[in-house]
Amino acid sequence: MDRRKFIRNTVPVAVTMPALLNGFSFTAQGAESALARLLQQTLTDTDHVFVLVQLGGGNDGLNMVIPLDIYGNYYNARTNVAIPQSQVLRLDGTDKSGLHPAMTAMQNMFNEGKMNIVQSVGYENPTFSHFRDTDVWNSGDTRRNRRERVKTGWMGRYLESEYPGYPDAFPNSDMPDPLAIQISNFPTLTVQGSIYSMGLSITNPEKIYSFVNPFSDYPLNAVPANKELKFLRVISEKTKIYSDIIRAAYQRAATMAVYPTDNGLAEQLKIVARLIKGGLKTRVYTVTMGGFDTHKRQVNASDTTTGTHAKLMKDLSGGISAFQDDLELMGLEDRVMGMTFSEFGRRIKSNASLGTDHGAAAPLIMFGKHAKKGILGNSPDIPADIQVVNNIPFQYDFRSIYASVLEQWFCVKQPALNSILLQNYQSLPLITGPCGVADDPDDTNNNSDNLLLKMWPNPYTINATIQFSTTGGHTMVQQINSLGQVVKVLASGEYTAGTYNIDIYDDGLPTGVYFLRLQNKSLQKVLSIMKLPQ
Repeated sequence: MDRRKFIRNTVPVAVTMPALLNGFSFTAQGAESALARLLQQTLTDTDHVFVLVQLGGGNDGLNMVIPLDIYGNYYNARTNVAIPQSQVLRLDGTDKSGLHPAMTAMQNMFNEGKMNIVQSVGYENPTFSHFRDTDVWNSGDTRRNRRERVKTGWMGRYLESEYPGYPDAFPNSDMPDPLAIQISNFPTLTVQGSIYSMGLSITNPEKIYSFVNPFSDYPLNAVPANKELKFLRVISEKTKIYSDIIRAAYQRAATMAVYPTDNGLAEQLKIVARLIKGGLKTRVYTVTMGGFDTHKRQVNASDTTTGTHAKLMKDLSGGISAFQDDLELMGLEDRVMGMTFSEFGRRIKSNASLGTDHGAAAPLIMFGKHAKKGILGNSPDIPADIQVVNNIPFQYDFRSIYASVLEQWFCVKQPALNSILLQNYQSLPLITGPCGVADDPDDTNNNSDNLLLKMWPNPYTINATIQFSTTGGHTMVQQINSLGQVVKVLASGEYTAGTYNIDIYDDGLPTGVYFLRLQNKSLQKVLSIMKLPQ
């Protein structure tokens, strides 16, 4: 049945019915949703797979990717949790940053050209709430007004645009397998479409959903619930079909690499590897590891290279490295890319409990054979006179990462790209390959040194002048407060190449430390400034 006809004929516009049934989440709503207009795409000819690794709780990015070029300021800000400089793992091609000493496996991946680090990823108005900021990352929507927020996930919108007619017209010869699989007890917002979740949630592929359709025996009568019953039958039927497909794929394959034990992430990624090797055409997988909310005892007092965060870094590094080894042994490394993300980072300054509190921006890792080797961005700005409230200003909007994945890995083009991400975001040089970027070693923000960004006087009181340059194209200048939140957008639009001035007079902002963020296409630059009392 045609999907639009199904929605129109079975669900009245006024009905909303959020529910969860055997791994599917869905919301019955009107046929004329805004996302329905996306469903005009043709299937992109690609067998690429993307794996999302969520670090739940807010990862301390400063102790994962340690800034060696400003190590003194880093150490002074967190003396009781800082990693000793001599223990930081060095990375080929850079003396600016290194990895936590527990991440030797990922150090090897980086040095072998299978990993990219993106510095200071975040967004304009973090709330520092686990639940809200997780929803922001999963949906790609940062609006504070609850009524305005979308109820779909960024990957859900992508899959819905690629596979119109889901789930009625699926499985079929073009796509015989689940569109997305989440290794989780419950589906997340990431793959939620406008009507259904576009994915199935599993924990054990050999013990999933062996059941008879619980709604098949209910009579269809001329009652209002009749439409909802039809809806539930579709979900239940598809769940059973896909369960059998997943089980068969899992049983067809076996892992070839050695995965670390006592490592929940490794166990999840082992399942993903088997399902890919088992022949599934599934495009998106999600896995999760928790425990990153390290307010206290993040490190051991006697040795800051050990403790809770060290175990997390070891598990993350070892799990992803084993997964990458498995893909290579299976001959699948050309098809699979992955990415880590966390709902926020931690504060620059540590607390008295050997921990760190909720922060703003943090580094993100892209991994796989086609990851563009290098570090995108600069070390975070850490003031010498650090205050408890100081946070890391974001250098890259997380939706620019999403734009890069969709454009460079799944080959999504405009206008679909803007529709999926709700507006236009700059793509970044992260992925090499058929629809990725050229492997140019100078394309990892090195050219940002040629951009001009300054302000005089600095510090300022009432008036000042900001000067910036652009190579042309979309250019933005934002002012960010010490919490990592954008308080003013000073410039945003299409510019011709050149140098421009912005005059400030009585901007109404309180005294304190601020940052200017310049983004010119994929290049960015951050400048620390200060406002003094009048």
